[in-house]
Amino acid sequence: MKIKFILFLFSIVWLAIIIRVFFLSVESNTYYEQLSYNNTVKIEEIAPVRGEIVDKNNKAIAINKLGFKIQLSPHLRSKKNINQFNNEIDILTKLLPSLDRNKIIKNYKKVDSYYNHNYIDIVQFVSYEEIMPVYSILNLRENISIIPAPKRFYPYKEIGSHIVGYVSRANKRDIKDDNLIELIGYTGKTGIENYYNTYLQGLAGKREIKVNANNQEVEELSNKEAIEDRKVILNVDIELQKYISSLFVNQSGAVIVMGVDGAILSASSFPEYDLNTFVNGVSIETWNKLSNSIEKPFTNKLIHGLYPPGSTIKTGLGLIYITTDVSPYWSVDCVASMPLGKRIFRCWKKDGHRKTDLKKAIRESCDDYFYKGSIQVGIKKMSEGLNRYGLGKKTGVDLPNEFIGTVPSREWKRKKYNQPWYIGETVNTSIGQGDFLVTPMQMAQFTALMATSKLPRPYIAKKVGDNEIKPDLEDVLTEKELKRLPTIQKAMYEVCNYPSGTATNYLSSKVKIAGKTGTAQVVGILQDIDKRELEHEMEYYTRSHAWFTSYGPYTNPQYVVLVMVEHGGHGGAAAGTIVSNIYNKLLELEYIK
Repeated sequence: MKIKFILFLFSIVWLAIIIRVFFLSVESNTYYEQLSYNNTVKIEEIAPVRGEIVDKNNKAIAINKLGFKIQLSPHLRSKKNINQFNNEIDILTKLLPSLDRNKIIKNYKKVDSYYNHNYIDIVQFVSYEEIMPVYSILNLRENISIIPAPKRFYPYKEIGSHIVGYVSRANKRDIKDDNLIELIGYTGKTGIENYYNTYLQGLAGKREIKVNANNQEVEELSNKEAIEDRKVILNVDIELQKYISSLFVNQSGAVIVMGVDGAILSASSFPEYDLNTFVNGVSIETWNKLSNSIEKPFTNKLIHGLYPPGSTIKTGLGLIYITTDVSPYWSVDCVASMPLGKRIFRCWKKDGHRKTDLKKAIRESCDDYFYKGSIQVGIKKMSEGLNRYGLGKKTGVDLPNEFIGTVPSREWKRKKYNQPWYIGETVNTSIGQGDFLVTPMQMAQFTALMATSKLPRPYIAKKVGDNEIKPDLEDVLTEKELKRLPTIQKAMYEVCNYPSGTATNYLSSKVKIAGKTGTAQVVGILQDIDKRELEHEMEYYTRSHAWFTSYGPYTNPQYVVLVMVEHGGHGGAAAGTIVSNIYNKLLELEYIK
């Protein structure tokens, strides 16, 4: 019995040894092969070169400035190599005096560790002109590596800053969302640079090399090139953009020049700022100066600026009125004020407009007509119609984080404030005041609808690689609205061409245009004030925002031109000259035939 037990035990031991030998020699082969491979073969990812952004005439708006990144071998701070480390730093700062010794050491310390065997980035960018005289000397040094590292450059600086956007160093959140950004180190932060970032940054290449025990390259096994230099072509004419910037000196606001199909020829938010400031990281002093400015240069007012539309909204509301509960021939007797409950709603004209129909109400911007019309139509039909016309929702323009604004309604107020709706709020909404808020981009889209009966999606990019962006036009008007739209268009023509039109006296355009002015109050007027203070007599930041939105030529609409001047006062007076100059420039550049 003992012999059988010993033989059984002996068999079990040998079986265990055989199984272990089999596992080590056969089953673990793949694992140890991979381990061996990882120890001898190194995979290097190749950062792609970011694509350029050009205007419609192929003028460079965002390009890559040629330069180099400087790297240093790891493990040079050990006791054994510290003298060598200091020597390399001395040589670098001597040959390239612009380098900061302390910053180089700080960058090296951040990454250097016993486990890191890759060269360490110590200088992110040195220009081609600076490094070329000493390139051959540095390139011969074994511990220094110089590799191409283009830097984003914006030749037009601040021109079109809010639509072009900028790239800057990636943060942890950026890297978390995209591994390629960690390799590149930069990402698009705003504007087109951000919206089309995935396309512009391209795809990484991959280089597979065999290394020895000292991590030195022995052989290149494979090389897959990066997909790079992807170009984005814009609809924008940068020279027109530059011209418009020259018209908007020392003012805040927004200007949009858009084809009636939605293609944006120029779009500016003022004040602008130099995009190159942000590429390598902005200083705290500059950041504070810009971010604390009362003019808000960082705010993209085209899509993030929320303003009361004022009287510019009267064209759309007029169309809603005469296609719902108000006859096209209905008129009011404007005596400059309308009592309602405990309030008095005033018309802007001190003596009133007297007998006023729709065309006169739009032409001379009579508030009383729209007050009384809103009571007949009601906020439900008003808000539903305005939403259908594109307000209170995103336009779909290719810019990041577009705001939607507010078209007030009973449902909106109940949801936001849990309060009932009052008829006085309906009256306020009828002249684009109260809680009514829009962006300039929405108003440009809205104006294109009034001009052509089609609601376009605004778009800045003309071509992204081989993909050409096509116009996207939506039919949103009812059959009845289509029939009555010419009445609105005729009234908009009279705004700019009749002696009593609110814009006529301020225009010198060689193109026959149609449009609507607007004066959007930013402060309320007390009920016991008999005589309103004139805009130019008011403190600057209490003055109304000035709107002028237009299209032209009147008989063959091709372009929408919208100008909004913050605290500009009366729309025609503040913006008429700018609008005229833009149309004349469009004529000069042969955009309008």
